[in-house]
Amino acid sequence: MHRARVVLQASSKIGNSERFASWLIKNPQAVAMTINANRLKSSTAAEPFLNGSSSAYVETMYNNWLTDPNSVHASWDAFFRNATNGAQPGVAYTPPPNLAPYAKNEVPLTSLIPASGGMPSIASGSPINEKIIDDHLAVQAIIRSYQSRGHLVANLDPLGITTGDPVSSGDWHGGLRAFANEAVIRQHVRFDEADMDRVFKLPSTTFIGEKEKALPLREILNRLEQAYCNNIGIEFMFINSLEQCNWIRQRMEPPNVTKMSNDQKRLILARLSRSAGFENFLAKKWSSEKRFGLEGCEILIPAMKQVIDTSTKLGVESIIMGMPHRGRLNVLANVCRKPLHQLFTQFAGLEAEDDGSGDVKYHLGTYIERLNRVTNKNIRLAVCANPSHLEAVDPVVQGKTRAEQFYRGDNEGKKVMSILLHGDAAFAGQGVVFETMHLSDLPAYTTHGTIHIVANNQIGFTTDPRHSRSSAYCTDVARVVNAPIFHVNSDNPEAVMHVCNVAAEWRATFHKDVVIDIVSYRRNGHNEVDEPMFTQPLMYQKIRKTKPVLEIYADRLIKEGVVTAEEVKDVKDKYEKICEDAYNQAKQETHIKYKDWLDSPWSGFFEGKDPLKMSPTGVVEETLVHIGKRFSSPPPNAAEFEIHKGLLRILKARMEMVEKRTVDWALAEAMAFGSLLKEGIHVRLSGEDVERGTFSHRHHVLHHQKVDKATYCALAHLYPDQAPYTVCNSSLSEYGVLGFEVGYSVTNPNALVLWEAQFGDFNNVAQCIIDQFISSGQAKWVRQSGIVLLQPHGMEGMGPEHSSARLERFLQMSADDPDYMPPESPDYEVRQLHDCNWIVANCSTPASLFHILRRQIALPFRKPLILMTPKSLLRHPECKSSFDEMAEGTTFKRVLPEEGPASENPDKVRKVAFCSGRVYYDLLKERRDRGLEKDIAIVRLEQISPFPYDQLKSEISKYPNAQLVWSQEEHKNMGSWSYVEPRFRTLLRNQKQISYNGRATAASPATGSKAAHNKELKNLLDEFCVL
Repeated sequence: MHRARVVLQASSKIGNSERFASWLIKNPQAVAMTINANRLKSSTAAEPFLNGSSSAYVETMYNNWLTDPNSVHASWDAFFRNATNGAQPGVAYTPPPNLAPYAKNEVPLTSLIPASGGMPSIASGSPINEKIIDDHLAVQAIIRSYQSRGHLVANLDPLGITTGDPVSSGDWHGGLRAFANEAVIRQHVRFDEADMDRVFKLPSTTFIGEKEKALPLREILNRLEQAYCNNIGIEFMFINSLEQCNWIRQRMEPPNVTKMSNDQKRLILARLSRSAGFENFLAKKWSSEKRFGLEGCEILIPAMKQVIDTSTKLGVESIIMGMPHRGRLNVLANVCRKPLHQLFTQFAGLEAEDDGSGDVKYHLGTYIERLNRVTNKNIRLAVCANPSHLEAVDPVVQGKTRAEQFYRGDNEGKKVMSILLHGDAAFAGQGVVFETMHLSDLPAYTTHGTIHIVANNQIGFTTDPRHSRSSAYCTDVARVVNAPIFHVNSDNPEAVMHVCNVAAEWRATFHKDVVIDIVSYRRNGHNEVDEPMFTQPLMYQKIRKTKPVLEIYADRLIKEGVVTAEEVKDVKDKYEKICEDAYNQAKQETHIKYKDWLDSPWSGFFEGKDPLKMSPTGVVEETLVHIGKRFSSPPPNAAEFEIHKGLLRILKARMEMVEKRTVDWALAEAMAFGSLLKEGIHVRLSGEDVERGTFSHRHHVLHHQKVDKATYCALAHLYPDQAPYTVCNSSLSEYGVLGFEVGYSVTNPNALVLWEAQFGDFNNVAQCIIDQFISSGQAKWVRQSGIVLLQPHGMEGMGPEHSSARLERFLQMSADDPDYMPPESPDYEVRQLHDCNWIVANCSTPASLFHILRRQIALPFRKPLILMTPKSLLRHPECKSSFDEMAEGTTFKRVLPEEGPASENPDKVRKVAFCSGRVYYDLLKERRDRGLEKDIAIVRLEQISPFPYDQLKSEISKYPNAQLVWSQEEHKNMGSWSYVEPRFRTLLRNQKQISYNGRATAASPATGSKAAHNKELKNLLDEFCVL
């Protein structure tokens, strides 16, 4: 026993902290020694399991084996044979085969050394050195490094400015043109040339081998270079889904994955020829016109068509697109196939034959339904009109896409999708991109994946990317939503097409956003008359030496024998003739038509309607009672639904109001919504905290107090055949969310779409959408919208930021002429509404709210409604309305006349105060407290714009001896005064004057001091009472 134990006691020195492979290498072959029974070489005693308690047992087994090997178990027989054959300590033992399946990403250690690798097999019992294991780990690290960082050294820039000329440190990896050997795998083990032909097992996280499980190192590196460091750079390893990462690897790593058939190559060439031919034709015919051409990124057109082709194959039937001005005309011509003569007439400076002010040609949208010749399926394409404000159209496109999905019942986004085009500087610089991205996975806002295509000119207007962004790429914003990003060199059309195919498949598979970054250049300046050499001399020297992509690709296909030079010329000449014919046709046009550029046609909405006839807004009392009772009740047949005790009190109070035939603000709003839902009108209310309401007044969604996600919305369950009701809390965004709702509202006129600001002044964060889309959208693009903006407004001592909704701004942008009073007629109200650009109202009663919301749908056309909404009036005891003011036969009253004692003896009235909104209740109380109810009449303007000249005229004539005053709670340079004063002057024809009663001018909308607020209010009321 002593001999067996002493043979190789060094084995007992192996500690837990020492690596197994290191120990194997440090310990040489065991020294042989003589054993009594049979003189055999053995290292048995050195095995690490030998200790004082087991050594006697092992001694016995060993002596038995020496006598008769069959007398011991097969495992002992194998162990002693290996030991006597000189196996290293710790290696003599051979474990039984493992029949259990290996877990994911697990492989047996023996498989790390393929027999063809020129190294001994572990199973043979031969020694294994540390380099084998370390080399396999290094190869795996290299593969992951390529996947993670290969894009950093990919050959993406067609100008070679950002990547420079690739430098190779030798041909140890096949002499491929790449930096990867230095920049990507520098921190890993450097292999010698002798290692290049060694075979390594491929991990399950790569697909470079296709069906092969192991490859020589040289081939591994070559394939990784080709996949990750050639003309495509992929950012995807940040995605937190292994399934999605592997999906991308499968489509990008196999060799020759970008290879195209000859027919596909010819199609790319034909599309590229049309893209370049269109720009060349415009440059030839209108050399001094701004058109924001695509020169330098002509591949964008074939790329978009490839995305559309693949998406159509995968079931998409409608695509809504948003894009900046660059390349827009080319997209309209070659992607949407807008008739060329209509495009060319935009250059002619013709007058329009329809209403509207129009817009420049590179802002216009369109809607086309056509056959996709590649897939032989019908496809609807819409390009949304947009302003020069880059990226502002993004949320509008998403809202329109979501609406179209909703109306089609496309709950998974399989039929309708969006494509957004971006410029590199705007994609990185504009905050609305981030806001829109963050809507992508929200239940009430998702469009189930958008394909983003960046036409990356590597420059802004004149600003170098080094001065316009802090991120490595212009696309880094997309990482926040786990969107894969494919960077691709625009001078490799086949790589671009492959990336487009993968992006379209990704969107169809995972219904998530994806980004295609086409790295290109801008051959001209920001526009065609701009001189880029002023600011980018070196860049443009390179550009002038760079061949256009059409020329590069045509030469390549000619060399490959795919096409002939004559065929290339024939394709160019054929398209030029098409353009020339359209140009001659355009010369015959005498007018342009704005309606030709409508991006959201409402088929059948205007046909057969009297454009000046409005449907009634009153509702039968039975409907009011039914909605009121449902809205005031907990979920029916759900006794276990536990509601907050405070809400039970609110529901009880609502029920009491219904029984008394009265409504407050929240109940009137619910009745307006509910009655429209009953009539089949979809209602969508969106904004920050709208489900409950900022001021805890709405409570459209009740929450179970003990069960997560258990909710109940009464307005969604009023009638079995009602239209759907959507109420959704938005992300903390104004610009993005309001843009989304505008897009939603233009899709279908038979819907009431509302956006509520948390506080009215928060609308200034969305000012771009208000100015560019809502107030002027119809004039510029013949596109109507019935969107409603609910803006909490009122001077109540809450400070500068929670008081004013900036009513004056909306009134200033109202398009009615202050010096013109329309002639009176039976349809005066509707005619005014027809001619205005939007409606601005500051209602003071729940009944007015009820009617004005219903009027949005009752009109035979659509206009935006800007509605100042109350805060303290939500619970004001006097701010109530009777069912009688909402019942059948009642309508919206633009002006609410005096109905108190002053109206009974109008000749004795000494002052008439005109006002709007909540200040009425302050004036009412003060008049009552001072006993001036017979001396002062108060007339309310529920609708401020369009200005109700007709009704105000009759009110003024009613009080011949009274002085006229406009009372408002806002400061003099804010609120309605600057709007109403010139219109009152026009109405009064200088026979009377109207004076101002309110706060003095100020820079801030409201004071932050409660004491100052009360003092200002006292002064206002004191002045109001002066006779």
